[in-house]
Amino acid sequence: MLKRLTLLWTLVRGDARRLWLALRHPAAPGWLKLGTALVLLYLISPVDIIPDVIPFFGVVDDLVIVPLAIRWMLKRLPPELSRGTGQ
Repeated sequence: MLKRLTLLWTLVRGDARRLWLALRHPAAPGWLKLGTALVLLYLISPVDIIPDVIPFFGVVDDLVIVPLAIRWMLKRLPPELSRGTGQ
C-alpha cells in the first residue's frame, strides 16, 4: 500500500498541489470539492474497477484513474481559479 501511494504521489505531485490550492480558494465550486472527495474515496476504498488481488493490473488501475480524474477536474476549473493555481 505504501509503495502504491508513493508511486501515485510522484505521478500527481504538481497536479495535487494545484488541486489543493483550488480547493482552498474561496470561489472553489462545489463540484470540485465533491469530485476530490470521490477520488480520495476511490483511492482508499477496497472496491476497485480491477481488484488489487490481481498482481499487476490491480495497482495499475489506481495509477491511471486517479491522475486522469485529477487532471480532468483541473481542466474544468473556471479561468479565474486556474490562474490562481499556477496554470
